[in-house]
Amino acid sequence: MNLYNGTLYWPTTLTTQFSVKAPQQAKKLYDAVIIGGGMSGCLTAYKLMKQGLSVAILEGKKFGQGSTAANTGLLQYSNDIMLSELIQQIGEKEAVQFYKLCLEALDDIEKIVNELPQEVDFVRRPSIYYASDHADVKKLRKEYETLYKNNFPCEFWDESTLESYMHFKKPAAIVTYQDAEINPLKFIMSLLIYLQNNGVDLFENTTVSNTSYENQVIQLKTSTHSFKSKDVIYTIGYEKKQNAKKEDTLFNRSYVMVTKPIQSDSNWHNKALIWETKRPYLYLRTTAEGAIMVGGMDENISEAPIDERVIEDYAEKLLKQTNELFPHLALEIDYCFAATFAETKDQLPFIGAHPTKPHHYYLLGYGGNGTIYSALGSKIICDLITEKANDAADMVSLKRKDSDSKPFSSIA
Repeated sequence: MNLYNGTLYWPTTLTTQFSVKAPQQAKKLYDAVIIGGGMSGCLTAYKLMKQGLSVAILEGKKFGQGSTAANTGLLQYSNDIMLSELIQQIGEKEAVQFYKLCLEALDDIEKIVNELPQEVDFVRRPSIYYASDHADVKKLRKEYETLYKNNFPCEFWDESTLESYMHFKKPAAIVTYQDAEINPLKFIMSLLIYLQNNGVDLFENTTVSNTSYENQVIQLKTSTHSFKSKDVIYTIGYEKKQNAKKEDTLFNRSYVMVTKPIQSDSNWHNKALIWETKRPYLYLRTTAEGAIMVGGMDENISEAPIDERVIEDYAEKLLKQTNELFPHLALEIDYCFAATFAETKDQLPFIGAHPTKPHHYYLLGYGGNGTIYSALGSKIICDLITEKANDAADMVSLKRKDSDSKPFSSIA
């Protein structure tokens, strides 16, 4: 499956190269084998390693060549589904709890960042979520009141306040605090170094052909080794073939444009992350190198276009939308790419145990908040494997019911 195409930005920012030091032989028995070496896999390995478990990560390609390289690195506790809407879907207690988990996940990521040997450009930023038109102001106000009532750090800006901070005119905005930006590829590469130095076995170019379960042990046949493990966790991102819930997952593609570096803009309040109420939405951030990264133009097509002229055309459209917000900036396109992403019908990730296969777990952080879902999901998976109580596990489990109270389709 073609997960992305075009000219990626993050690989150009790497200053150190990561080299896998794979053991010649796998251990006789691992506590956990993780299939997939991207964001979800590395964060899960970190959590399990911290519990003293022996862990191996199996990556089908080279580490860092999957979807992480196309991740735009916006870390927000707000989600594509507003808290006020999620309350209508799953109830107030569970919805507020889920949003709090997202806020806590930001803190967890920061704690991990502080342990890593290299700089990963993690910076706390506010987010500005603006009403795309006047018709959206009412629901934006309702969302703000819901967030504020439940003690989430936020403000409501009217049109004049927004213009005074950002110098573009939109009807209103919610500003959320304690969000962050990160270089996702630097983060994963530095985390892999940390994991490898702390005893996690890494195997790249290793694809799994078969698994079997016998005598409380999972046996995995792969393209390089045979593995035995007490538990296996699938963190396979957007790969359809190994997707446990493909019937309940919508695969789409999004476009990203990165400008040439600009001088610091005083009209961009605290270099905030920016997004909007319209769907599909435009989203923007700055980078440590002084560029502007802009995404959007989502389409209901699962694979990135092969023709790079299509990507360049969409990049020009993203540039035009950016110029409408910041007409005073002289912006030029430097990089552009398209990438696959996935979302679920109820806009919550799939995290938890397979309902019929013992000791098989999944962390599928589908949605516009994938890095946050990976972080909160890694804790849930770790708690399930180490048999600790986690009262959030049911709301994201693979066997949860949808909003119409019907069971999700059967899992392969």
